Amino acid sequence: MTTTRKHTALPKAQILIEALPWLTRHHGKTVVIKFGGNAMVNEELKAAFAQDVVFLRHAGLKPVVVHGGGPQISRALDKHGIVSEFKAGLRVTTEDAMDVVRMVLAGQVQRELVGLLNQHGPLAVGLTGEDAHTMTATKHQPRIDGELVDIGRVGEITEIDTGAIEALLADGRIPVVSSIARSQDDGHVYNVNADTAAAALAAALGAETLMVLTDVEGLYEDWPNSDEVISRLTASQLEKLLPELSSGMVPKMEGCLHAVRNGVRNARVIDGRVQHSILLEIFTDEGIGTMVVPDAHEGDAG
Repeated sequence: MTTTRKHTALPKAQILIEALPWLTRHHGKTVVIKFGGNAMVNEELKAAFAQDVVFLRHAGLKPVVVHGGGPQISRALDKHGIVSEFKAGLRVTTEDAMDVVRMVLAGQVQRELVGLLNQHGPLAVGLTGEDAHTMTATKHQPRIDGELVDIGRVGEITEIDTGAIEALLADGRIPVVSSIARSQDDGHVYNVNADTAAAALAAALGAETLMVLTDVEGLYEDWPNSDEVISRLTASQLEKLLPELSSGMVPKMEGCLHAVRNGVRNARVIDGRVQHSILLEIFTDEGIGTMVVPDAHEGDAG
C-alpha cells in the first residue's frame, strides 16, 4: 500500500517542481486576462477558468479579469426585440441596445463570474469601466470604404485610471471588469470592445502579461491552407500580418500589439476551449497559443 502511494504521488510532486521557475518568475506580477469565447458559455470551461484564476492568485500573481459578453448580449437583444447588427466587426449600439448591453455585462456575465471565483474564497470584486473613472471613452467611428460610419454608443478608450483596480490588487482581491466606459464628453456610457479594453488596461497597469482567450488554437501560419500555429512573433512581425487576418482576430491581435508596444512584457492569444489553458500557458514549457513579444526583447524567454 505504501509503495503504491509513493508511486502515484511522485509524478504530482514532479509536476509541481516543474512549475517552480515560472512561479519564481511571475511572483507578484500582474496578469490581465480577457475572458471570452467558448469559455464563457460552456459550464465546465467556466468552472476551470475560475479555478485557474484563483490558482494564479494563490501562486502569488495578481490576476485581473476583463470580459465582454457577445453571445449573451445577442440573446438578450433578441428577447427585447432589438436586431443585432455589426459593422467593421463591431456591434452597432443604439441607446436602447446600450441599456441591454450594460444590464447583461454588469448584471449577468460579471455577476456569474464573480460568483464562480468566490466559490473559492472572498476574492473577486466586480466593477465596470464606469467605476472610479476606470475607463473613459469618446465615440468611436470606424472607417468603412474610406467613409466614417456612425455605429452608436461604441467607445474608443481615451483614458484609464487604475486606482480602484490597484487598490483591490493591494488588498489581495481579483478585479473582474466589464468592458463599459464612461463618456469623456457627455453623460452617457459606451460599449467598448473587450479585447481593446483588456489591452489598454494591461498597458496602464504595467502588467507582465496580457492573455486573450479565443476559440482557436492561436494565430495560424497560413490559414486556411495550414493549421500550423505561430507560437511566437515580435510586434513588427505581427504588424505585417494584421492586414491578412480574419475580422474576429483583428481586435485581439491589435490589442496584443498595443500591449507589448506600451510596456507589457508579452501578450498571448490562447485556446479557451482547452481546460486549464491558462495554467498550461503560464506554468509549463508547452505554451499552447501564440505569444507576441516587443521587438527589443526578441530573445526573452516566455
